[in-house]
Amino acid sequence: MADRFRSLILVACLQVSALAVAQTNPFAGDPKAVEAGRGAFRVVCSPCHGILGKGGRGPDLTIGVYMAGESDGDLFRVIADGVPGSEMPDYRELGTDKIWVLISYLRSIAERREAAIRGDAIAGEKVFWEKARCGQCHQVNDRGGRLGPDLSRVGRMRSLAYLRESIVAPNAELAPGYSTLRIKTREGKEIVGVQRGIDNFSAQLMDPAENFYSFLRSEVQSIERDFRSLMPGDYGSRLTPSEIDDLVAFLTRLRGRER
Repeated sequence: MADRFRSLILVACLQVSALAVAQTNPFAGDPKAVEAGRGAFRVVCSPCHGILGKGGRGPDLTIGVYMAGESDGDLFRVIADGVPGSEMPDYRELGTDKIWVLISYLRSIAERREAAIRGDAIAGEKVFWEKARCGQCHQVNDRGGRLGPDLSRVGRMRSLAYLRESIVAPNAELAPGYSTLRIKTREGKEIVGVQRGIDNFSAQLMDPAENFYSFLRSEVQSIERDFRSLMPGDYGSRLTPSEIDDLVAFLTRLRGRER
């Protein structure tokens, strides 16, 4: 009985995936589908992609560039099957029609406006690793630090405006999961670092030297979470306008290694 049940689930999953390949969106161009998709997006997708789809824990979906492919079928497959090894779960339980209306909404918010990139990406790479020393905290293709978010694919995931703001005003929109934790031990020692986990019973953090700590709340004097970044907030004055342009141009080029 259990084997038969598993077989039925497998067949259902294959049927959902097959729909993504075999069909185009039957609701394309339907304003009612867009509105239905908007409601579904706010419930299902906004916790990671933001209420307007401009990103958060998940990528910015308004720039119209998707890591999984460009067709409606590609988007259907990602929503239905999820992305193994990422935070994107499968949503096949939504059913075919709701997935298609979600895609209708995604198409409606994808602006596909290519803003002019003023900087020099080659010069920006030098700024990244040398003057700004971004690599102390950020990885690019396995090179760099682990304190901040991995930027290997940031050019696919974020808009030009977001990239620029993240440099000059890092606290304007803090990446989820990267708050600052301050922990005071029973001995009075203060440890400050980037949040790696926190709940009612424990907290985990990484300090600027990439030392990892885990504490039970009962073992320390206090645990304070500050919704601010450890990233320096003075790059707007430390870097020239042209250097910031160059740095943005470099970040825009970061789209992951070819598979």
